[in-house]
Amino acid sequence: MPQQHIHCIVSNCHYYQSGNKCVANEILVASDKFGSNQPDNVDATMAAQLSAVSASDCMSTCCKSFVPKDSGKADVDGVKRMQ
Repeated sequence: MPQQHIHCIVSNCHYYQSGNKCVANEILVASDKFGSNQPDNVDATMAAQLSAVSASDCMSTCCKSFVPKDSGKADVDGVKRMQ
């Protein structure tokens, strides 16, 4: 499987790296409706247990792996930052 490159421009995320890169080992992309109805701890580590959802367009999706930089919540989701 080819290595994936995840690009992100949310500079205040714990997983943001210069060059607009996401360095999270895992991410969870969900519909806005799903994301707004779930607590922050529902993230990539639970992906295999979640049912697939649909979104009407790109603007109806969100990254559930966001963790504010310097918030002290970097290990809440159990997804470790790549080094």
